[in-house]
Amino acid sequence: MLPTNRAAASEWIADRLARGPDDRWHDAMPPRHAFESASPAAVLIGLVWRPEGPTVLLTRRSDDLPTHAGQVSFPGGKQEAQDQGPIDTALREAEEEIGLDRALVRVLGTLPRFVTITRFSVVPVVGMLDAPPVLTPHPGEVAAIFEVPLAHVLRADLYRRHAYERDGVKGFYLSLSWQEHFIWGATAAMLHLLALTLSEGP
Repeated sequence: MLPTNRAAASEWIADRLARGPDDRWHDAMPPRHAFESASPAAVLIGLVWRPEGPTVLLTRRSDDLPTHAGQVSFPGGKQEAQDQGPIDTALREAEEEIGLDRALVRVLGTLPRFVTITRFSVVPVVGMLDAPPVLTPHPGEVAAIFEVPLAHVLRADLYRRHAYERDGVKGFYLSLSWQEHFIWGATAAMLHLLALTLSEGP
């Protein structure tokens, strides 16, 4: 059970992240892709502390982008040469995409890397921040910024599996709905991984 005090909740989440998900995630998560090479990347899973309960910070990409237009995603992107590692990448991208001051984020830990079918090896960085954060979407890149209650994200029964076949290989992807938002693919998978990590497993 997540503590109701911010400091205690942060410590509890950090401890669960340090332990990592248990063996349940192997069957619950989409299969990983075995590419010879994948570009390193990172995203920020920002947990916004609110009196009514923490939320998860998400964005909807601009409809004018050449790839993944209109999709729900975390702030994040490809690791650049000047970045000191995935945490630095995630915080830099959050500053660029939504104007989030990195000084306001307390990094709690990371989730296991998630390799996407677009050949990115993504490290989800989990951080806590106070509400209300002052955010400014990057014009032309981010169409909207919104929050999903963490309690909603942690409900494993709300995730749906969708079968697909790509280049003769069959698999599945996950989705999660919140209000008018349809969250799917890598973003839903990383939210599900967070849920499995924070759930009351062994």
